[in-house]
Amino acid sequence: MAERTPLLNYRLYTAPEPGGGAPGARREARHSPPKKLSTFFGVVVPTLLSMFSVVLFLRIGFVVGQAGLYQTILMFIVAYLIISMTVLSVCAISTNGALDAGGAYYMISRALGPEFGGSIGIMFFFANICGSALYILGLVESIVDIFGLPPTGQATGIQVLPNAYWYELLYGTVILILCLLVCLVGADIYAKASFIIFIVVIVVLGTIFISFFAVSPRSINITVSLGNSSKFFEASFTGFKLSTLKSNLPPKYIADYTTGTMMNFAAVFAVMFNGCTGIMAGSNMSGDLKNPSYSIPRGTITAVIFTYIIYTILSLMVSCTCERLLLQKNYGFLKDINVWHPFVIIGIYSSTLSAAMSTLIGASRILYALAKDDIFGKLLMAAKKTSQGGNPWAAVLISSVLVQVRKYLLMLDVRKDHVKFWRPQILLMVANPRTSTQLISFINDLKKSGLYVLGHVQKGNLDEMPSDPLQAQYDSWLSLVDALNVKSFVSLTLSDSVRHGVQHLLFISGLGGMRPNTLILGFYDDCMPENGLQRISAFSDNSSSVINEQDSSLHFPPVRDAWSSKALSGKEYVAIISDSIKMLKNVCLARYFCQLNKTDLFSRKNYEVSIDVWPLNPLRPDSANYVDTCSLFLLQMACILNMVRSWRSAKLRIFLCVESGNSVGEHEKKLKQLLSQLRIKGSIQTLHWDSVAALHWHKQMPQEGGSEGSFANNFPSNAMKISDDYLMAVNNMILEQGTHPAIRFLYLPRPPADITLHERYLEQLDIMTKNLGPTLLIHGISAVVSTDL
Repeated sequence: MAERTPLLNYRLYTAPEPGGGAPGARREARHSPPKKLSTFFGVVVPTLLSMFSVVLFLRIGFVVGQAGLYQTILMFIVAYLIISMTVLSVCAISTNGALDAGGAYYMISRALGPEFGGSIGIMFFFANICGSALYILGLVESIVDIFGLPPTGQATGIQVLPNAYWYELLYGTVILILCLLVCLVGADIYAKASFIIFIVVIVVLGTIFISFFAVSPRSINITVSLGNSSKFFEASFTGFKLSTLKSNLPPKYIADYTTGTMMNFAAVFAVMFNGCTGIMAGSNMSGDLKNPSYSIPRGTITAVIFTYIIYTILSLMVSCTCERLLLQKNYGFLKDINVWHPFVIIGIYSSTLSAAMSTLIGASRILYALAKDDIFGKLLMAAKKTSQGGNPWAAVLISSVLVQVRKYLLMLDVRKDHVKFWRPQILLMVANPRTSTQLISFINDLKKSGLYVLGHVQKGNLDEMPSDPLQAQYDSWLSLVDALNVKSFVSLTLSDSVRHGVQHLLFISGLGGMRPNTLILGFYDDCMPENGLQRISAFSDNSSSVINEQDSSLHFPPVRDAWSSKALSGKEYVAIISDSIKMLKNVCLARYFCQLNKTDLFSRKNYEVSIDVWPLNPLRPDSANYVDTCSLFLLQMACILNMVRSWRSAKLRIFLCVESGNSVGEHEKKLKQLLSQLRIKGSIQTLHWDSVAALHWHKQMPQEGGSEGSFANNFPSNAMKISDDYLMAVNNMILEQGTHPAIRFLYLPRPPADITLHERYLEQLDIMTKNLGPTLLIHGISAVVSTDL
């Protein structure tokens, strides 16, 4: 029985036939393209760039700051022992015969057989696809952070790029097209582009090492947004000092300032190990190497040794020169201590672009190899096509298309809850569309390309009904959405109570990671509702449209009159607010939006439209805190509105309420500094409100009885009672501030824990916002701003 030789059966090596082989074989050899890449250009450079990536510039300080120098060196030793096992296996397999394109896949196939190799090869392929999308989106984020327009649209000289989700998707697409063009031309141009990027990264790395010696000791100001406040730190670059080295030797694990997660050895090692991967970048180019069996082992080992030396030396220099606080609170510190700050940014951009190209071309080579071996039959037949030069252009195109499906799927990633990815995902509860048209249109401006869901709860029990009453209503709601020209989904539910229905919608609305994080409710008051459908041409009586308000197909209830009861009580309304906060949703209450006429507002001549922001908690004025989570959320939402094209001409005014003698200048200075760091260009209006605050401090209301009543706020540190006189004074103070603004953003205090005080809570909100015009009361629990790179 003949011996079954895997190398012969699997076409990894073909022995020459006597007499020069068959004519067909000679003809194939004449047309096969020459392989051009050397060890350095084909293996060393791609592997070095893949292993460095952005970890070199943004994570070395994190690792040393958390783990200390001793454990950092231990981590690198362990990591490189792990990858050495893989490298040695790669070397052994690659030297045991000829290699074709998609080297990583072929190595596994040779070791485990083609069927098993194909299953792992497809995983390699999708890993490269996801990696390319990740690098591209990371590059876009970094570019937008520096060159993107600030929220208000008032920018510095270099801030020229529009900043919104679809614009970021556009930038990512442009970068992907750039990578695609390089990869379509072929491996030769890819190698040249990688070499140019390699030179840039090495120059940047050289400036980093020079900076440790050339830059004099200095203090670096750091602002960190954590939890309910922004904290300011002053850290030091000390230069080479023995005391600095000693302080950085042992580990000191603290919470990561970007996520708030407590770090430990395993978590830090996981972050660091990412910088040690990428060793297969050269192997994936095997089909384009002159001598893959020679180049892959030598090139990969060279890159691994070089990166290990660089990481170790850089960790030592960081430990000798940088204070622990600087490393733990500022992961981009290398930019601040560099002889020329933009060098590090250039290095980040270059290495990330190289990694994106490397993973894209690696994915295409693996796909081409899978297609050529017919493991998936005709499914991958298109990926077999190559150019005259042997470049698998069809596989490159398919790979790039998948990198683009991947970027859309990132919208559905439930793990993307970091502040840098935050967008308002809004659920607007609508009791009756007839009375909510202006509010529906306004919230469409406020959503900033995020999710927008119109929710409605119909009270009832399906057991007592012959059929689902909601199905017949969807067409009417969709007609309303079209008529108002808003981009929103409609979500209707049937429930025994409005409160339970809102809970259902908060739980189930959305898709994947696009789930509501902000609930918006109309204000609970005794104002007579107005029929807003009459203002819309598609629903007016004299409209030529097929659908109008009198059409019987519109399943909207008539406008509630003065004698009709509301669908829910005041206590249930406040309970909905409390439920939402428990579910970690931001809450907004909208009042007087029936008075908002945006067309008339911006058509007036010589009239300055303003957006007023009052970030102080009116029911706890003694806190005087403008940087808690709720206040920052308030500022963010106002800025989001100001970013909308139709609202950009409006002026943002932030009101700072201070008492005389309480370091007025210092408060204003800190607020200006915060606005500057958050790139908010609004003007600060400082108000001395001693007379108003005095009513809060000194006016004591009866504990029981009386028409005014009293309310004890549920903040443990504040036992003061809030009087109606104080609330009316706050209301008057807001009304007295110049011309009527288009919108007012006010701080919504948290509802009291005692449910017996819920109705009093509503009374207080009613007094405070009476006759203020369109007003949005906001309680934010999401961290929505960051000053980090």
